[in-house]
Amino acid sequence: MAAPRARFLEGNLFRHISVMALTASTGLIAVFAVDFVDILFISMLGRAELTAALGYAAAILFFTTSFGIGMAIAASALVARALGAGEHELARQRASSVLIHGAVFGSVFAALVWANLSTLMGWLGASGATHDKAVEYLSIIVPSLPFLLTGMAGGAVLRSHGDPRRAMFAQVSGAVVNAALDPIFIFGLGMDVRGAALSSFVARVVMAGVAIWNIRRHHDGLARPAPALVVQDLKPVLAIAAPAILTQLATPVGQAYVTRAMAAYGAEAVAGMAIVMRTAPMAFAVLFALSGAIGPIIGQNYGARIGHRVARAFRDGLLFAALYTVFVSALLFLIRAPLADLFQAEGLSRTIVYLFCGPLSLAFYFNGMIFVSNAACNNLGRPLLATAINWGRNTLGVVLPVLLFAPWLGAIGVLIGQAAGGLVFGLIGVLVARRVIARQTAHFAG
Repeated sequence: MAAPRARFLEGNLFRHISVMALTASTGLIAVFAVDFVDILFISMLGRAELTAALGYAAAILFFTTSFGIGMAIAASALVARALGAGEHELARQRASSVLIHGAVFGSVFAALVWANLSTLMGWLGASGATHDKAVEYLSIIVPSLPFLLTGMAGGAVLRSHGDPRRAMFAQVSGAVVNAALDPIFIFGLGMDVRGAALSSFVARVVMAGVAIWNIRRHHDGLARPAPALVVQDLKPVLAIAAPAILTQLATPVGQAYVTRAMAAYGAEAVAGMAIVMRTAPMAFAVLFALSGAIGPIIGQNYGARIGHRVARAFRDGLLFAALYTVFVSALLFLIRAPLADLFQAEGLSRTIVYLFCGPLSLAFYFNGMIFVSNAACNNLGRPLLATAINWGRNTLGVVLPVLLFAPWLGAIGVLIGQAAGGLVFGLIGVLVARRVIARQTAHFAG
């Protein structure tokens, strides 16, 4: 019996991108919702030091989540390419290998972070009770990183099979569990940040379990792990995962610098930034999801050697990002007051929330340009270019603008500077990706 034709080789590309991005973002929203729900319930306790503690913790969690996104990109690229080329057994083998590698690497990374939590909090500028609560929260949630990586990589495998709905369901399951357990642990048992961390831990375990079950049950998408093949696959996995992870880690490095810069303006500033850091991924989850969502579409068409669809997918991805950014920015502006009220934000915290919900949110389009460009580079065999763009944006594109705006605008200048750096590197990313597409598909027949 002939294997079915890969899903993204035919049909309207903008529609494929829209469906994949919206469903993938729903799953990603579920991942971010775990952190969002935590800070929402913690803010209800009315203790500024607890909200600020989760703000500092968010910088570290951003590192761990970015590690997971990098592994998911590797899973998506390898499985989608194999499916596009009609090599279904190789796709099963690669899926199993990348899940195992992700769990192992995640365990090592989690151990390194866990052993240095106090030092990391000190580097970010946390002190006193805020420092202690942040460490307490992270000491519980960081060991769950292997489950997070398994869930995220599993979702990527499902999307590579053209099954974004079940990928979404796996991640939504974790968010539902987290939302149910948070009030029980935080308020019912009086565990404050420890309760928030425990509910997040359980949610990540659920997400990983549901993802693996769906891959096996509905796609027979996992081969029985053979040690020799797992080791053999380490090279192709690392060829994409290492630069992809390095690329993703650039963003939390930039955010860590912003957190430290914001710490100079006090707990209210850090609390406001914490609200923004947890709200932005929720609001712009579709843009964050674009790398993983458009990746299988580019990967399948590249594997099938259909060059014009690779180029069209890239253009449609940029168009989709623009339309989505305008829509969400308008929505944020309309709900800025209720959002600030929800987190009981006052004074400088409220000013920061209003700034984010105003014109500053439009600058997220430049991040969208970078995400789409990263997907093209990662799936066309040039992942180091994506790495260079991301690190440039989150070092020079963060430090220099923050140093420029913060001295005369204070805390709001930190956020303005962070956003301003995206303009230059977004344009650079698009130019580089277009050149890569042209070179990598020049020898294709169509």
